[in-house]
Amino acid sequence: MTEGVEQLPPRPAEAHALAIASGLPGTRIITTTVGRAQAARALSVERPTARVVTWFLDRHQYGLAVTAWGEPSAGLSAACSADMPPGPYDLAVIPLTKNGEAELTREIIQQALVQLAVGGRLVTAIDNPRDTWLHEQLAATGETVRVRKPEGAKPQTIGYIVEKTRELTKVRDFSCEVVFRDRDRVLTAFTRPGVFAHRRIDPGARHLLNAVDVAPESHVLDIGCGSGCVALGIAARDESVQVRAIDSSARAVECTRRGAEANGLPNITVALEAGGDVPDPGAFDLVLANPPYYADFRIAELFIDAAWRALAPGGTLLVVTKQPTWYLERLPQSWNDVAREEVKTYHLIEAIRG
Repeated sequence: MTEGVEQLPPRPAEAHALAIASGLPGTRIITTTVGRAQAARALSVERPTARVVTWFLDRHQYGLAVTAWGEPSAGLSAACSADMPPGPYDLAVIPLTKNGEAELTREIIQQALVQLAVGGRLVTAIDNPRDTWLHEQLAATGETVRVRKPEGAKPQTIGYIVEKTRELTKVRDFSCEVVFRDRDRVLTAFTRPGVFAHRRIDPGARHLLNAVDVAPESHVLDIGCGSGCVALGIAARDESVQVRAIDSSARAVECTRRGAEANGLPNITVALEAGGDVPDPGAFDLVLANPPYYADFRIAELFIDAAWRALAPGGTLLVVTKQPTWYLERLPQSWNDVAREEVKTYHLIEAIRG
């Protein structure tokens, strides 16, 4: 490991899944993580000749894990993609959190079982020692589920092993088409578990679309594009408008690209981006954003800084939020003409780059 890189212990579910997996055979291993991929690295150290791949949906989490690894072993690699890297694998190690999205958990389990070779094993653990839901999902595959309780008087987790004895007879498609109207155009967006506002158009996105008019030949940046509804709506209004959509979620990028193709909108380009870097700094006329509310506004700060770099002087930032106070305190420090409009339970914040 690289000296000076902070090493964090795995979270309980990941530590439990690793403990179970360490006692099982396998040299072709796929993992996910609820932390910084500590299980993947530990397995690669235990098994120097093994190929260990850890899969991320989010580019930011991917970056944190790769940085924490420092100098990884030769067989260890990471992938950030919309779907699990193809196998076959002998062993799948899938730690989970009880606060996770149910549909996403179901799909990850299904993908792990699809990519396992017959005879391979799925190991999972969850930070709920009284779990019944995950056990039911595993049992619904038709395979035998073995329970592995952790040692100790006050367990924090429970673990399971499923050995794949046959190929799945039914593979569910968890993706969804969302049809919506923007002005005189009916558009189709695509969503998947793990993408913001799965199976619907978010009301905040709808308010952004309703609030903005874009001049011909404008360059627009959609930060945190999600399923792409805002980008699709703006691009469909005028083919001379160029829309760039970015998101840290590999699935969001996939969904937005798919929507652009399905609706015949070549004036949308999409990129996977988590660090706040923007293409063609200073070249955009308008930045649109619907930042998430978690992380104590750290992500909102990242969005605002990226918007400043992206916009030409005099360009406009338009943010939709349910929590306007932070923006109204933060933006006037460096932005001009900060204004707010309340729409139902949302607030539209507009600011001009100086």
